[in-house]
Amino acid sequence: MTNQTYKTHRRLHPPYHFFAAPILGLNLIWAVVRAVRFPTVENSWQVLVAIALGIVCWVARSYPLKVQDRLISLEERLRITRHLPGELGGRVSELRPGQLVALRFCADHELAEIVQEVFDKKLTRRDEIKRRIKTWRPDNFRV
Repeated sequence: MTNQTYKTHRRLHPPYHFFAAPILGLNLIWAVVRAVRFPTVENSWQVLVAIALGIVCWVARSYPLKVQDRLISLEERLRITRHLPGELGGRVSELRPGQLVALRFCADHELAEIVQEVFDKKLTRRDEIKRRIKTWRPDNFRV
């Protein structure tokens, strides 16, 4: 595996991103075009089915990501409590799930510094936390 960095950490899942989602998007466009050109109950129904299929595809992708974020939050709470000095480690309950998910990329030796910045500068967006990380801890298990 190559080293993971801020620029390379996002993961595309080819069956979803390059096959299922585009096909369902094209199907929706095709159904709308047909419904506009030939307004029938059947063609209108096909638009609704195309929308429903798109929602199912999105939900099928988003639910595992949500569960994964919850697991990452738990792992990071344990790691922060274990690695950070007293007061800072004791404030782990103040961190939001999104902040914890971003902190998973932070190496142990700079964790205290980054967490302190999160509290001091009130960093809430995952992106702004990830950009501050100097030593990247790869997460190769992302769904």
